[in-house]
Amino acid sequence: MPPPCSLLCHLATLLCVWALCQAQLDTKLPPGTPIIQLRLAGDKHKHYEGRVEVYYNGEWGTVCDDDFSIHAANVVCRELGYVEAVSWSPSSKYGKGEGRIWLDNVHCSGLERTLAQCESNGFGVSDCKHSEDVGVVCSQRRIAGFKFISTLTNNVESLNVQVEDVRIRAISSQRKRVPMTEGYLEVKDGGKWRQICDLEWTQMNSRVICGMYGFPGEKRYNTKVYKLLSKRRKKNYWGFGVNCTGNEASLHGCKLGHKVELRGNATCEKGLPVVVNCVPGRAFAPSHAQGFSKAYRVEQPLVRLRGGANIGEGRVEVLKNGEWGTVCDDSWNLEAATVVCRELGFGSAKEALAGGKLGQGMGPVHMNEVKCSGFEKSLTECYFNRDALGCSHEEDAAVRCNVPAMGFQNRLRLSGGRNPFEGRVEVLAEKNGSLVWGTVCSDSWGTIEATVVCRQLGLGFANNAFQETWYWPGDVSADDVVMSGVRCSGTEMTLAQCLHHGKHLDCPRGGGRFAAGVSCSETAPDLVLNAQVVEHTTYLEDRPMYILQCANEEHCLSSSAAAATSSSYRRLLRFSSQIHNNGLTDFRPRAAHNSWIWHECHRHYHSMEVFTHYDLLSLNGTKVAEGHKASFCLEDTQCEEGIEKRYECANFGQQGITVGCWDTYRHDIDCQWIDVTDVVPGDYIFQVVINPNFEVAESDYTNNVMKCRCRYDGHRIWMYNCYIGERLEITATFDYWSNALNR
Repeated sequence: MPPPCSLLCHLATLLCVWALCQAQLDTKLPPGTPIIQLRLAGDKHKHYEGRVEVYYNGEWGTVCDDDFSIHAANVVCRELGYVEAVSWSPSSKYGKGEGRIWLDNVHCSGLERTLAQCESNGFGVSDCKHSEDVGVVCSQRRIAGFKFISTLTNNVESLNVQVEDVRIRAISSQRKRVPMTEGYLEVKDGGKWRQICDLEWTQMNSRVICGMYGFPGEKRYNTKVYKLLSKRRKKNYWGFGVNCTGNEASLHGCKLGHKVELRGNATCEKGLPVVVNCVPGRAFAPSHAQGFSKAYRVEQPLVRLRGGANIGEGRVEVLKNGEWGTVCDDSWNLEAATVVCRELGFGSAKEALAGGKLGQGMGPVHMNEVKCSGFEKSLTECYFNRDALGCSHEEDAAVRCNVPAMGFQNRLRLSGGRNPFEGRVEVLAEKNGSLVWGTVCSDSWGTIEATVVCRQLGLGFANNAFQETWYWPGDVSADDVVMSGVRCSGTEMTLAQCLHHGKHLDCPRGGGRFAAGVSCSETAPDLVLNAQVVEHTTYLEDRPMYILQCANEEHCLSSSAAAATSSSYRRLLRFSSQIHNNGLTDFRPRAAHNSWIWHECHRHYHSMEVFTHYDLLSLNGTKVAEGHKASFCLEDTQCEEGIEKRYECANFGQQGITVGCWDTYRHDIDCQWIDVTDVVPGDYIFQVVINPNFEVAESDYTNNVMKCRCRYDGHRIWMYNCYIGERLEITATFDYWSNALNR
């Protein structure tokens, strides 16, 4: 039994915690406390960071960084509805503010309810300049509920008005609809769900609500149905209205509307409860004929997302003059990110990411210093600076969007794994008229299929695809195979959207120990070939057959070489390959170190039997010559400044490509060629494909292909117009860009 002193200490601690909780729960401020509002402003990329601004005496002003601390930052963040502060920044990191500097030498204990309670020089007493404006970064986690910005002109006594939750409650005839797009808007206040009177409700308010729920737009609804229902239902109205401008990311950014006089059944006599009707993006719109069988494809040709782990996130890329390029993160903010999200059929933006957080792109930087109002139909309609000088791909902008709740995660699960990111794949399928859990046949199961599973579960990228899962004992009742013949393209939102056998299953090995499995990862590598290096290093070499015996053994020559004499020559199209890892994780061979294959002739190990394919194609796409490269040495040849090399092939060392590094296969090594001995003169397409069998999971496979135009006259060869991924000649884009550049 602990000594009495220990018990007293524990009791004192509990009393202190209780007192702190009571202080935090008490929403009333001491008499005489100045009434202020706070907001985060300036050059920010996330809604939970920015320059601290204070509204006092009818005027917005800033806070000086003198004596500011993490305790003061905590008070600011809690007052804004966030759980806590992560950090604070001096010296106007988020830009210089304007107007008065309201507070200076702020001292907080961290327990204050408002920044106005902290000690300071007094409002307006400061010797600071705006170059000393303080900023904060708050935790992403919000205090439960939605806290509104008051206008101070609505005769609202308390500025601390918030609701616990918000929902769209569908009427009975639409409750099974997925996604749920229409219904009564209700807020949870005091533990009860309440409606909002629609007398001051605007289309802009509906736009914000729909954006929160992952929908790009809103539309009118059938008022007759809801008028009839309103007469039959007992109503319980909330005591306030809501005032949104329409470009807010969520209700957190909206102002509190006027007070509503609560008079029982007579409340909102001339109005009705608010109803919202949202328009889903094309990828989420249900089709009566096909359900959700259509794969997720961004159909808008001007903007796309790349490198994102989950639906609705990725690096922003725009199409200009037929070439995809990135957006510089200078001035990148939630308004611009929301324009991108809505343009692509999602809702408003959850986050505007900077600094290449979702991987670095290749090619040009098309846009810089983008400024949007939030109402543009396309990012190309926003004002931007055409001069991207000083912008590198380390500054590529990205977004995370709100997406509709589709319930995809309820129809798939991983079972038996050591952690939530791995396990046997089990799907919910209809069998004999009822829904049962079962396994997926592992025949033809690969990385692309695993990628779709990880995306559907919101677990990021595929790390590995497994065709045996005996070491993961799943649910015994789910051993039976319920899905077979799965073939995915990689763009699908769910495994059910992939091609599969349907009700006619065919799985010779059965489920159980041979069921399909996956492991997922929040990050992945991303290999990209430097097209310019290929274009600048291409040449022809005539090489005698007697020094190509090792290359012939490794099948690096065309089939006619088998009958060639040792004194004959082979004509080789040689070039260098510089392969960059622009992802967020190191690229490592799938095969374990001890399972690499030794090649006696060249006397080296192959960590991947096929690392790249080299092809020469006719203009209609027919293959006329081919080559391939095994990864006998994946290593960091060079790295960007500040990044250390981690992989080196010497002495049977570990192989891989570090993030921010590149591996160079020089033109003068074996098999770094295409054998064009039998090719006739003409115009061709030269193609290189990295990681062609998808052996190693990547965040983006679309940039693994490089193509060049190629002309061969029988003696010389010209390589030109090399590009990565898709190259589109869309004349419609020129009008958008010419208009944007003239702004």
